[in-house]
Amino acid sequence: MSLNSQSSSILKCGARSLDLASPAVMGVLNITPDSFSDGGNLYAGGHALVDKVLAVAEQMIADGAKILDIGGESTRPGATPVTLDEELSRVVPVVAAINKRFDVIVSVDTSSPEVMLQAADAGAGILNDVRGLSRPGALQAAAQTHLPVCVMHMQGDPTTMQKRPDYDNVVDEVLDYLNERIEACVDAGIKRENIILDPGFGFGKTVEHNLLLF
Repeated sequence: MSLNSQSSSILKCGARSLDLASPAVMGVLNITPDSFSDGGNLYAGGHALVDKVLAVAEQMIADGAKILDIGGESTRPGATPVTLDEELSRVVPVVAAINKRFDVIVSVDTSSPEVMLQAADAGAGILNDVRGLSRPGALQAAAQTHLPVCVMHMQGDPTTMQKRPDYDNVVDEVLDYLNERIEACVDAGIKRENIILDPGFGFGKTVEHNLLLF
């Protein structure tokens, strides 16, 4: 991420701020039945287990997390997409509950414009998109919120990305993609200092690709 020399290292995240002068830990809360490590732990019977989410969030904050990342759609290899209504019902109540209960920055892992807008209204402070704000309307929705955005590189989509990842030069191609997304964000009205970059380790990459990017 680029920071102006006189902006110190403070990232404004809605009603809260994040000091990037030192590393910050992000805790991940998957409100899904099918994510990698904890799918189903915080979601059952078609509903987010809000009390359990709050308990886990409290422990993460006690352990040093400065950001909590809320996701309502698994993006593991082979994951099945969810409907917009389903994603909204998983994410927005959890964002609102955490924002009300804790003084912590909430990041929302979504590619859906409507989820971005409603999550921002519920108190989200960062928009985290594995698809690099490429869905129709995502750039405009993100710009409307005035929140920092994290744009990630992914080759393909979750259903296909790990079948046969292939690059001529993974570092150059990921950099080219991220630079293109920076310009698209700026053109849409997102401030350059509000853009965070994620090379997307494991998203359409082999172990060798990941090591080269690292």
